[in-house]
Amino acid sequence: MPLEHLCYQLFTAWILRHDFRYVSLQEPNNTSSLRSNWLLTCFSEFCTTGCQSNCIEHPAPPGGRRSKCHQTSARGLPIDGLTHINYAFAYIDPSSFEITTMDAQTPAKTFQDVVDLKGIKPSLQIYWTFSDNGTATQPVFGNIARTAANRQKFARALLKLMNRYGFDGADLDWEYPGAPDRGGKPDDTKNYAELFKTLREAFDKSGRRLGLTSTAPPSYWYLKWFDLPGLMKYADWLNLMSYDLHGSTSPHPQVALGFGFYGRAFTLQNPSCTKPGCPLKGGAEKGVCTGPSGYLAHYEVQDILAKQNKKKRAIQVIHDREAAVKYFSWDNNQWISFDDRETFAQEVKWADSLGLSGSLI
Repeated sequence: MPLEHLCYQLFTAWILRHDFRYVSLQEPNNTSSLRSNWLLTCFSEFCTTGCQSNCIEHPAPPGGRRSKCHQTSARGLPIDGLTHINYAFAYIDPSSFEITTMDAQTPAKTFQDVVDLKGIKPSLQIYWTFSDNGTATQPVFGNIARTAANRQKFARALLKLMNRYGFDGADLDWEYPGAPDRGGKPDDTKNYAELFKTLREAFDKSGRRLGLTSTAPPSYWYLKWFDLPGLMKYADWLNLMSYDLHGSTSPHPQVALGFGFYGRAFTLQNPSCTKPGCPLKGGAEKGVCTGPSGYLAHYEVQDILAKQNKKKRAIQVIHDREAAVKYFSWDNNQWISFDDRETFAQEVKWADSLGLSGSLI
């Protein structure tokens, strides 16, 4: 693939998350007027050793602002339609590799609360998800994977807690091995596969059938440092962060495609222009619960619709059946695209038609 085309694709995905100056709700048919701006940023952000993800080099440790709204418990989960639940996220101590909750405000009892759901639905599988994203301990996976002794140490700590609480598997969300803007090292690629080998061997010797999965990005910039064949020798499946992708796909049977329970939200330049293709000023106003501008959680979207209806300000929700997505505008210049029960059903039907329904998460 030509470098220009690759950078154009990568920056198109990146700009949806970080910069809205040149983007519209739909890629224009003629991109020549925008391409120079996109590629200028693309080459400086993606094609050098710089911090292409707009990340923070030394973020604050976990346990910061905690939302007081929309709190729920494990018992509130809709388990009837679920086969697996991932507890996200558990915290790995960077020195001892012991596992605990992400902050002091979250009691370890929540581990047991989730596993107790198996008393209601015995077939339910409960996995831990571990992530190094956005914490001061971001190098933790690299340190664990770097030596055989550390890999064994982590495997023992993980098995100890899995057996204590009755978890059925573990998912590793390393963001991202090898990536220089995320503190990655050249040896991360092979070490990650070695870590999966160690965990699989430990799991197999445990006397239980324990699952092992990895989470991977669709972005070539980050994915290129994953030894996917090496990982898939030991992983049950790969969770692909596919929720912001559009277009045809044919995933491997061991790849699970993700649904996004949130909407991408923007501020319109012209309140009277609300269709796909209309120009944007930037991200939408911050959500009540989620905080950052640019997206709203599923429950926040539903709250907006409910409150506007109570105020008798009817919102016109547009269902784009071809794209299997819904969108609406509100408060004069706010706009969002989102999924709901109806569009999820469309996507499941599409997956069924391709024999992929078992790959949806």
